[in-house]
Amino acid sequence: MKQTKLCLLTATLIAASISTVSAHDDHCEAVATSVREAGFDSSVKVTCTESHAIIQSDTYPDHEKMTGIVGTNEQVPVPADYAAPIILNPTLGTTPLTRDAALGVAVNGVPIYDYTGGGEMSQQDLAHHQALHDTLQTGQLDECGGHAGRGDDYHYHVKPTCMIDQMKNKGDDAIIGWAFDGFPIYGDNNPDGTKILADNLDICNGQADAEFGYRYHTSTGAPYIVQCLMGEVPDIDKVPRVHPLKASNGKGASAGRPPRGGVENLVFSSQDDGTRSMTYSYEGEDYYIRYTPTEKTGCFQFETKTVTNNGNIQRGEYCR
Repeated sequence: MKQTKLCLLTATLIAASISTVSAHDDHCEAVATSVREAGFDSSVKVTCTESHAIIQSDTYPDHEKMTGIVGTNEQVPVPADYAAPIILNPTLGTTPLTRDAALGVAVNGVPIYDYTGGGEMSQQDLAHHQALHDTLQTGQLDECGGHAGRGDDYHYHVKPTCMIDQMKNKGDDAIIGWAFDGFPIYGDNNPDGTKILADNLDICNGQADAEFGYRYHTSTGAPYIVQCLMGEVPDIDKVPRVHPLKASNGKGASAGRPPRGGVENLVFSSQDDGTRSMTYSYEGEDYYIRYTPTEKTGCFQFETKTVTNNGNIQRGEYCR
């Protein structure tokens, strides 16, 4: 009898182990497939560990960037090596998690933030629209739903429209990104194409999902995209961030300050030699930020004339 019970227990443990491994492998493949089917696998690498799928990219998408922004913080997008960890065995939690940094990553490797630009959201903030910090309504985003942040890294705060237009598998059933808690992100509709009914989405902009257990969505109204995480993320503060560029003396570049009232005619452009420029005007005067890659990996030669620095021309090398 004891031997029979022992055999049954062993069989149960083996079955559970096989089930866990299978779920792990299936989720890993789902992440890799979402990147591949979207057509970004040539610039985005997916590898899996025992616990995470790592989506690695340079955070610099191949679509229009920055052009049209009014509420600029005078930061500019610069490629940044970024490894986004997606949990492979997601578990729903009981308390929404917030973070003053990325909450997930798009399938083109660009980080996804919540819609605000005013620091980490409190539990009370989640329940009310933060109009003063709404990056979309305050003109801080380009037409593609993104901008450059304090780390001079490009990221999205709302639906990544330009990326979605580039996707080979564009459609309601296509996964457009992954939250760090391991759950997928879809567009404005359900994967089967049906409309999402009013109040179906929870405070984090998500709902139950038959395949993954839970899923997030974008939406035309606030909060526009994932604004918190409903899944468990151990050590969420240790999830990677893109840090500001540093000068040769080890000091970070000074943070830009949004010019009061906004700027006009902001355009971001690239030249064949790798030079990238952001030009704009403020109160009748022209300003710019431009940089060119140097021979050192991850380093760039900058020349700037910004409102933040009172129009003084500054030059220097900054590195990741």
